Amino acid sequence: MSQEILNLEPKAIWKHFYSLTQIPRPSKNEGRVIEFMKNFGEELGLETIVDEIGNVIIKKPATSGMENRKGIILQGHLDMVPQKNSDMQHDFDNDPIDAYIDGEWVTAKGTTLGSDNGMGVAAAMAVLEATDLVHGPIEALCTIDEETGMTGAENLKPGFLDGDILLNMDSEDEGELYIGCAGGVDTNVKYSFTDEAVPDGMVAYKISITGLKGGHSGLDIHLGKGNACLILNKTLLNACERYGIRLSSIDAGSLRNAIPREAFAVITLPASEEAKFIAFIEEAQQAAFSNLKDIDPDVKIAAKKTDLPKSVIDVVTQHNFYHAVAECPNGVLAWDKNMPDVPQTSSNLAIIKSENGYIEIAILTRSAADDERDVFAKEIADNFKNNGAEAYHHGAYPGWKPDVDSPILETMKNVYNENYGKVPDVKVIHAGLECGILGATYTNWDMISFGPTIRFPHSPDEKVNIETVGKFWDFLLETLKSVPVK
Repeated sequence: MSQEILNLEPKAIWKHFYSLTQIPRPSKNEGRVIEFMKNFGEELGLETIVDEIGNVIIKKPATSGMENRKGIILQGHLDMVPQKNSDMQHDFDNDPIDAYIDGEWVTAKGTTLGSDNGMGVAAAMAVLEATDLVHGPIEALCTIDEETGMTGAENLKPGFLDGDILLNMDSEDEGELYIGCAGGVDTNVKYSFTDEAVPDGMVAYKISITGLKGGHSGLDIHLGKGNACLILNKTLLNACERYGIRLSSIDAGSLRNAIPREAFAVITLPASEEAKFIAFIEEAQQAAFSNLKDIDPDVKIAAKKTDLPKSVIDVVTQHNFYHAVAECPNGVLAWDKNMPDVPQTSSNLAIIKSENGYIEIAILTRSAADDERDVFAKEIADNFKNNGAEAYHHGAYPGWKPDVDSPILETMKNVYNENYGKVPDVKVIHAGLECGILGATYTNWDMISFGPTIRFPHSPDEKVNIETVGKFWDFLLETLKSVPVK
């Protein structure tokens, strides 16, 4: 069924996007797609480089008469976010994505689609392959591991690329040009706990938080979507205070840059409190629906009786953990003063997992202001340290500072206006584009980010709008014709 997308226009992009859906490429496991891109460039007879970290660079000379134009770098990332619904049997390391047409959109069956950033990579492939386009010198830069650490961008060395203008094709609203983005930093938290015997007279339940939409932890953070980690923690904390439940295990969220959609915990409680606990879960479900009915109406809190676990987490750790998570800053922490509808700083409590004597927690803090990012990240770490945990930061990356006088910005605004009769919106995005990192290495680059319309990235509801793919492609081609001379 996936092959029906091969009939979509422009075929030049869709055929390459289809090829990418057939290659498993979750972050940290991009070996097959790296080899695929290397072979693609070499089969075209183009200079193809795979650097030490795994980034793929393919260079195409200018077409006749365009040799004097500034060089363009077409940039996208090879990896995709591996998210699926809990009832979906899919192995992202080995299975292709089952993409299909759903009205005006292309989406996938129960998994992320990989349009983030398969669309950008497919567009670069189409330009490299084409023999009938007009363009100056082209370099395609396909980075790895954007979604889990930006290690491809971080490790790109100077000297590999010769161009002057970076067109990052990783934005998700057609008709908008992005000239800046947020930076970020990860906070990792670890609780060490002692296993204790399950007290006498206990029964066990598995608590489940499901039905949430999730989404991108930057682009969607201002929407007020339900966070499964926080909903589960609130449920556990209240049940502990009322019924003396004991926590045995927890598994909530899966990716640092996705708003967590599902969360699970195994707990025990006195058999004498069982009826009250079941009623409490029903009340918690009703409260969650009431709070989220406008944005996450399918939220479900459920408890199912299960076998008694072998052990439970010690009381002190359980108490400290519940209260630290409850006090953890989450969501939009500060708004941009110049653009009131745009978050400046946010935090996403993304993952909580217990295993082998530890509870580990992952939090991603984003900000357009690096100093503010660091202040909030420290506040988050201090909260957990004050509640008995170890906490440390890693993977900090800078934001991309806007340049309103960018020459390529002016060119693209004019091109869009000439072709579509309106000036595109110029924005700063609350997400971690690679431009800030790449621009720190190649300081001469003039940079813009744009792309087709994609909705619900980083979730199984991810979809790309078919019509906007055509507009994105046409806009790219007209931009390549209009690149300034050197």
